[in-house]
Amino acid sequence: MTSHDSYLIPYLLSALDVAISLLASGHVILSKRDTRAAIGWIGLIWLSPLVGTVIYWLLGINRISRKARSLRGAPQRTAEIEPPVTCSGKRLPADLAHLEGLGQLVGRVTGRSLVPGNRVEPLVDGDVAYPAMIEAINEATRSVVLSTYIFNDDPAGVVFIDALRRAVARGVKVRVLVDDIGSRYDLPSIFGPLRRAGVPVARFLPTLAPGWMPYLNLRNHRKISVVDGRTGFTGGLNIKADYFHWLGPKRPKRDLHFRIEGPVVAHLRETFADDWAFSTGEFLSGSDWAPPLAAAGEVLARGIADGPDEDLGRLQLTLLGALADARFSVTVVTPYFLPDLSLISALNVAAMRGIQVDILLPEENNLRMVQWASTALLWQVLERGCRVWASPPPFDHTKLLIVDGSWAMVGSANWDARSLRLNFEFNVECYGRDLAASLENLARERIARATPIRLEDVDGRALPIRLRDGAARLLSPYL
Repeated sequence: MTSHDSYLIPYLLSALDVAISLLASGHVILSKRDTRAAIGWIGLIWLSPLVGTVIYWLLGINRISRKARSLRGAPQRTAEIEPPVTCSGKRLPADLAHLEGLGQLVGRVTGRSLVPGNRVEPLVDGDVAYPAMIEAINEATRSVVLSTYIFNDDPAGVVFIDALRRAVARGVKVRVLVDDIGSRYDLPSIFGPLRRAGVPVARFLPTLAPGWMPYLNLRNHRKISVVDGRTGFTGGLNIKADYFHWLGPKRPKRDLHFRIEGPVVAHLRETFADDWAFSTGEFLSGSDWAPPLAAAGEVLARGIADGPDEDLGRLQLTLLGALADARFSVTVVTPYFLPDLSLISALNVAAMRGIQVDILLPEENNLRMVQWASTALLWQVLERGCRVWASPPPFDHTKLLIVDGSWAMVGSANWDARSLRLNFEFNVECYGRDLAASLENLARERIARATPIRLEDVDGRALPIRLRDGAARLLSPYL
């Protein structure tokens, strides 16, 4: 190499960096919907030569949507998976008429009908939910599907493995889908025991990232189980001994799950079938997986699948619509409260319209940075009249929204960017006074034991604590 060639190398590297940065910036401009996120990525790309581009390539590009589109466009996925169900053109009952606009909104957002004739039964904590799920698996004669974020090889997991093993031995068709990161929060992984039990199991989006990193995104956070195509379970419960209180776990957790029967179960099984096809390429079709569904109750319901693909924004719009339609009361129960500005504004507008807005959060969060960031933004809702409550231990992992004692949304999503933008979630909206009233009573019982968080409490934190919490809030889009 001549001295002249050596002299040119820095200029060639600089030109290469500029070209790569321009390409990466162009991708940001064309693909990022959030202006602030786009500005942040472009700043990182140009202020950290090459390194910023590599970070964007690894973390900033949504590779899932392209694969999801290719799978969802396959000809095998037709009405074989979900027979068409409709609401027969009927409007909401007279006592729910003020929610008609919300029903139309969610229908347009999801492309799914609001279906009548459903039974939705709350199952409080693992001590109630796990036995109900195991009983259903033990009675299965045709099929069992189970999707979860965390499935531990612990006393709770062993109970499920044994039930699934027995189902396989009876000739029942079983499929289990576990998120790759969620399966590795506690080792050893559940995949070995499931495979040794003869249970067909798949990982959702395998990754080389370590399981102890709690803030990884693009994960399947859904909790869906359907037995014989007719009995569904969904909510916030993972499969973990922490939710089995009778075992006396060191870090007990509270949560809420639901047993669902009726036409809306088709939305659960369709969502699982999509995720299973995404992960394995196998399309579940036929009567074993999707038999006809009969009416089982009085609740009108609709499943809402949300994720960082073409489903992006469904839950966010549903939350905004529900807050806009509220007339009397809004009750939010969530373990992770990091809403963006649009949701903060919607909560504040509801409170300023005279609606009682109650937000129930855990007193002690299991993710410390989330608690710091959440505390840093509480003043934004407290100063406009929202009431915030701190629920005492055990850690409450419940996800619940109730409006006017008439409408409720249940499922896996939290009030944070991870759920509303970065992870795959599944919720069910339910129209019915009896169900909403029972859930409202449950929330009120927990609020009665909670401690109010006041604006002066938030403002009175020591300066170092406020700086720490404020710094954590800057990371809230990624926590």
